[in-house]
Amino acid sequence: MTVAMEKPQKPQETEAAPQAEPARAARRISRPVVLAAILVGWLLLFALLRGKQTLSLAAADLTGLHRWFNDVNDSIGAGRNSNPLFLYFFNEIRLIIDNLVTFVQDLISQPSGDRPVPQIGWLGVVGIVGYVSWAVGNWRVALLAVAGFTFFGLQGLWQESMDTLALTLSAVAVALLFAIPLGVWAGLSDRFNRVVTPLLDLMQTMPTMVYLAPLTLFFLIGGASAVIATAIYAAPPTIRITAHAIRSVPQTTVEAGESLGATRWQSLVKVLLPMSKRTVVMGVNQSIMAALAMVTIAALIDAPGLGKTVMQALQSLDVGTAFNAGLAIVVMAIVLDRVTTAASARDETARRSKNRFLKWRRPLLGAGAAVTLALVYMSHTYVWAAEFPGEGGTGSSMASAADTATNWAQDNLSGLTNAFRDAITNGLLNPFQSLLTDSPWWLVAAVVTGLAVVLGGWRSGVTTVVCVGLLVGTGVWSDAMTTLASTVVATVLVMVFGIVFGVWMGRSTLVDRILRPSLDAAQVMPPFVYLVPFLALFGATRFTAIVAAVVYAVPVAIKIISDGIRAVPETTVEAATSAGCNTWQIITKVQLPMSRSALTLATNQGLIYVLSMVVVGGLVGAGALGYDVVAGFSQGELYGKGLAAGLAIVLLGVMFDRITQAAARRASA
Repeated sequence: MTVAMEKPQKPQETEAAPQAEPARAARRISRPVVLAAILVGWLLLFALLRGKQTLSLAAADLTGLHRWFNDVNDSIGAGRNSNPLFLYFFNEIRLIIDNLVTFVQDLISQPSGDRPVPQIGWLGVVGIVGYVSWAVGNWRVALLAVAGFTFFGLQGLWQESMDTLALTLSAVAVALLFAIPLGVWAGLSDRFNRVVTPLLDLMQTMPTMVYLAPLTLFFLIGGASAVIATAIYAAPPTIRITAHAIRSVPQTTVEAGESLGATRWQSLVKVLLPMSKRTVVMGVNQSIMAALAMVTIAALIDAPGLGKTVMQALQSLDVGTAFNAGLAIVVMAIVLDRVTTAASARDETARRSKNRFLKWRRPLLGAGAAVTLALVYMSHTYVWAAEFPGEGGTGSSMASAADTATNWAQDNLSGLTNAFRDAITNGLLNPFQSLLTDSPWWLVAAVVTGLAVVLGGWRSGVTTVVCVGLLVGTGVWSDAMTTLASTVVATVLVMVFGIVFGVWMGRSTLVDRILRPSLDAAQVMPPFVYLVPFLALFGATRFTAIVAAVVYAVPVAIKIISDGIRAVPETTVEAATSAGCNTWQIITKVQLPMSRSALTLATNQGLIYVLSMVVVGGLVGAGALGYDVVAGFSQGELYGKGLAAGLAIVLLGVMFDRITQAAARRASA
């Protein structure tokens, strides 16, 4: 009976199978066709409606929202010393943070008129840094740290470097005070994790400059606002990684502890946290790197340190001074990164060490502590150990060499660099920017929403509608479109380089070993630093910001794509090879199609990195939203417009992130 019933169904299934294939094929080609139709329709309507309803705004013009922001700023300033919310909350927080920063600065500052001898001079600081690096890492890391901090003095930037270090350490301390408990909570509670994840996504999507303007509204400019902004910006990596570490502890281990009668607190303290220590330290490493990047940008709100030196040099087009201070920032980033990375791997390194070395570790650490205390005492007592001797000679030489190299490049390479700049600007950037800024605003909104729906689904479309609507309300639509054009063009270039080098790395282990250390080092550098060499090559133009953004974002795109290529099963590649496919066909027909999710994720990260760098490019002539934010800090009457520009940057970042994340999920489905 069963056989008789099944026989008639087989022909039906056989007939249905060929019908399903065209349906699937139609679905596969429908998305590119729809995308092409949207773009063609946009071009046709642009030709008919060019220059109409563009929402353009002159640089000095203000909308009602901008004036309202200015009024809010004025009213807050007038009531800062009378409003109970400021008297007993915001002002108290600012006072506590100011005292913390002042304490750390007084501890390690250079001698000054009212403080003839610092608490800890340069020799003591170098000794402490070397000892701590050795204790948490190894002698190689300690040697690197000592050399790096000595380099600050030789560059003539000891005071600026210590100010940057003081702000970074203060901000990281404040960030960890909240981030680790929140990360543990997110690791233990699914409900809290679902609540906090979208907020962390938003915080990590926002470019660094966006944090500054709202905080100055409540905490004024200066070190306190810089530390608070830096702490907020640096907290998400530790929260995320701590939560991941807690969730990664094997459930069987936790259950074994509970079966022995351990309470939840004991399980946390005795099991979860010890087993998560290495991963949590990696989160601290990421927070330190984020804090250093933010502290340099915080020079816009009068934060002291190397960032202020770089910013002033960029604004005056002094490439030599900017290079000198930028190099010091890079050295500090490398030292802090290597020390914290070594700390995260300390237990594993100790297990691999020979026992005969381990038994001498404690006596050696004790002797090192005694030597360090002696160095601290000398730096507190003697001027030669407090004030770096003969500082500045190396820095002046490097600055002069950088200026000489800049002049040579501008004299001898200007033809090549100008041709490259003009080709990209006139062939790609200007047409696309004209398409965005000269199209009616509602047409651009409809096109972007349509692209969001096709690429990411209806949820992305709803998010885009909300973001575009708010973007119109900010009153900086034209500047937002200019920033959007630069971001998209730079991202296209990022993906071109990312695919070329990512495929190369993914297919060659040797290339991966050669390139990956350079990519890791590039990701350590704060975004501020990338502007310096390209300012020398291309001058103060928006193209400088685009090239710097490409170089800043390319490393992460290359690494994601190379990992995606490497994840393609070797058996699939071998099957394609045995079928007669050549290298080009294997890459284009097998490896890249099977790495769609990695490509989309690389696009997502590239867009976010590029947007943050394009905005920073407002310091070197990039204009648009970045310039609006910078002008808002320097010109009181433009504060409202700068705040609105910051909001527009956030909206662009959220829109980019949601569309590309949804597209990545679709690609991996």
